[in-house]
Formats: sequence, structure tokens, C-alpha cells
Amino acid sequence: MPISKILSWTAVILWMFLIFHLSSQVAEESNQLSTGITRIIVETVERIVPQENINIEELNHIVRKNSHFFAYLVLGVLMLNSLRRSGISGYGSIVLALLFCVIYAITDEVHQLFVPGRGGQVKDVIIDSSGVIVGIGIYLFIRKIVR
Repeated sequence: MPISKILSWTAVILWMFLIFHLSSQVAEESNQLSTGITRIIVETVERIVPQENINIEELNHIVRKNSHFFAYLVLGVLMLNSLRRSGISGYGSIVLALLFCVIYAITDEVHQLFVPGRGGQVKDVIIDSSGVIVGIGIYLFIRKIVR
């Protein structure tokens, strides 16, 4: 088995573990992480535009939802790359990547039903799926440019 195939699937599995780990955080721990990231964003913006008044709670919500989008964007790229390195090409690889990632997003939201203070949300699956679609699109676009 070629090392590139092993590495690509290892990246998929590690990324899925990261998503699972972040979803396993109780609500308070998860909120502390996103609030910390939001504070960094606010401090950076305030340095550039000091008179800007930013509502940290609203921005924190946006950061949390964008983290879903970007985590699954990366998963979409990694999954499509792994499938293609495994010899699955064409539309079949795109459909499988989308299917695997959406199923993982659904199971991730179900998993959150069992984490204290967390809950599964259909809108998060939609956000996750959108990230996957954009990730697959980016992969295909970059691949077309490279070729």
C-alpha cells in the first residue's frame, strides 16, 4: 500500500477524532474554548478599528457556527483526497465523500445528545454539510488549476 494512501486516510481518521473530541466537551468547556477564540478576534479588531463596538456574545455564536463549517470543510477535502488516492475517481468519489461526511455530521450531532449541556441540532448538520460541499469544491478547483 502506497505511503500517500496511508497518510491520507490517517489524516481523515485524526481529523474525525479531533471533531469527536471537540464534540465530547461539556457545554461549559466548549463555550470557554470558543469564547477564548472570540476574545482574540475582538482584541485584534479593536487594534485595527479602536472605536468599533463588538457584541462578544453575538460574535461568539458566529465563531461557533463557523467552526462547524470549517471543520467539515477540511474533512471534505481530506475525505475526497483519500478516496481518490484509493482509486475511486470521478463523480463516485465526490458522492462518497459527501455521503461519508454528512453521515459523520449526523452521528456527531447524535453523539452530542449524550454530552452534558450539549444538544444535537439539524441546523448544525446543514452547516457541516455546507462546509463539506465547499471543501470538495475547493479540492476540485485546486486540482483543476494544478492540472
